[in-house]
Amino acid sequence: MQLLKLDKEVHRKSGSAKAQINIKGVKGDVLILSDKKYCNIIETSSVNFELKSEAEQDALIETFQSFLNGLGFPIQIVVRIREIDLDHYLDELSDRSKQEEQSIYRNQIDDYSQFVRSLVSINRILTRNFYIVVPLVMEKRHDFDLTREQLSLKTEIVEKGVMRLGMNSRLLNGLEILNLFYTFYNPKQAKNQPLQNTAMRMMHTAIVKENS
Repeated sequence: MQLLKLDKEVHRKSGSAKAQINIKGVKGDVLILSDKKYCNIIETSSVNFELKSEAEQDALIETFQSFLNGLGFPIQIVVRIREIDLDHYLDELSDRSKQEEQSIYRNQIDDYSQFVRSLVSINRILTRNFYIVVPLVMEKRHDFDLTREQLSLKTEIVEKGVMRLGMNSRLLNGLEILNLFYTFYNPKQAKNQPLQNTAMRMMHTAIVKENS
């Protein structure tokens, strides 16, 4: 098991993000890397370990250990911590306040908006996302459908292990993978110019054609 740690310094390295991480393309829900490497990316929920009883904590540790020991292949666990951007939410509150005709409700919205602004100014509000990267290396010439099938088998094993830990999981599709890397390597631009579905689909189509 490898723990992948991503920080802000990654953005400052020379060269494009695609060159840095050797992304060759995305096809369906499969991330294609160089050297015949392929990945599925699973997003998972989390477990509040501190709120569990001692017996429950011991059971979770034992289940997690069993899960890792039962894997016949490596995985990457990615923990992504981001500061929540509430600017859009505050703008919506401001618009609602302007449209509200009843003064009592308008004042309540304004008071709440002011509370949120003061809270953000004092404390950084963070969100955590958890991902498991399931890799596959195909040494010989192969059919892509076979690659996807073998990768799906590995991914299913991981998802069942996650379920035993009491967590939910879902496989990222191609557009979500593109958006994930876009926000990783262009955090400021992603905040000011979110990658819309139409743009993601165009990028996805271009990458698939390039590598088909």
